[in-house]
Amino acid sequence: MRRITIQDLRSYKSRGERFAMLTAYDYLTAATLDKAGIPLLLVGDTLGIFVQGHDTTIPVTMDAMVYHCEMVARAVHHALVVGDLPFGSYNTLEEGVRNAGRLVKEAGVQAVKLEGRHDALIQRLTQSGIPVMGHLGLTPQSYHQLGGNKVQARTQAAVEQLIQDALALEQAGAFALLLEAIPSVAARAVTEALSIPTIGIGAGPDCDGQVLVSTEMLGLHEGQSPRFVKRYAQLQTHITSAVQRFAAEVREGSYPSTDHSYNWSLK
Repeated sequence: MRRITIQDLRSYKSRGERFAMLTAYDYLTAATLDKAGIPLLLVGDTLGIFVQGHDTTIPVTMDAMVYHCEMVARAVHHALVVGDLPFGSYNTLEEGVRNAGRLVKEAGVQAVKLEGRHDALIQRLTQSGIPVMGHLGLTPQSYHQLGGNKVQARTQAAVEQLIQDALALEQAGAFALLLEAIPSVAARAVTEALSIPTIGIGAGPDCDGQVLVSTEMLGLHEGQSPRFVKRYAQLQTHITSAVQRFAAEVREGSYPSTDHSYNWSLK
C-alpha cells in the first residue's frame, strides 16, 4: 500500500468518508497498527503519561519526542505519521521552526501537531514544506492554565470563538484540526465551517475522523480513562494471565520442556 498523504485526508472529507487515527510510541506497536490499515498515527506527547509515567504531558522533552517519533516512523510504510511538538518547544517562531524541522528531518515524520493559536508559526511551517495539524478545545499542554483537563466550549460565545479560531488555523495553512473534549454540537459546528478535516477525541460523532490513545482503547492502561474512551480489548488481563502462567511453569519445572530446549549429544 502506498503512503497516505494530506491530500488523501482532504479527499476523505470531500467524499464524506470517516477515518481513524491512533497513537503509537514504539516500533512494534506502530508496525502492528500500520499493518491493520490505520491511515494516521500520532506520536503524541501523551507518551509522557502512558510511557514515562507522568501525571501530565508537560514534562515531555523535545529529545524524547524525536526518539519516539523515529521508532514509529521506521516501522510505518502506509500511515501518515504525525509528531507532537511538546510543551515549551514552540514558544517563539524560531524555536517552533527548528523543532518541527527536527521531527521531520531527524525523526522522519510526515507532519507535526501543535496546540492552540499559533497562526504565524503554522504559516511559516507550511511555507517551509512541513504540514501542520492544529489542536483546539482542550489543550493538555495548558493543563495548569485551564485548571485541569476540563470540557471546553460550553457556552455559545465559546463555541463562536472556537469556530473563529478554527477558521484562522485553516487560513494559516493547517491541513487538519484535532478537536478535544468539546460538546458534540460545538464539534459539528466547527466541522461544518471548515474545508479541512476535523479529528475528534471526546468531541462526539460528527467530526470527519476519530482518534484514541491506543494504550487506553486496547485495555493496557489500568487507571481511570475519560468517558469518551471505548475499550476494544482488555490486553492487560491477557498479559497478566500469560505472565502468571509462565512464572508458575518455571516454579513447577515444566518450562522449559524438551520442546523448548536444544537437544543433542556431546561428542
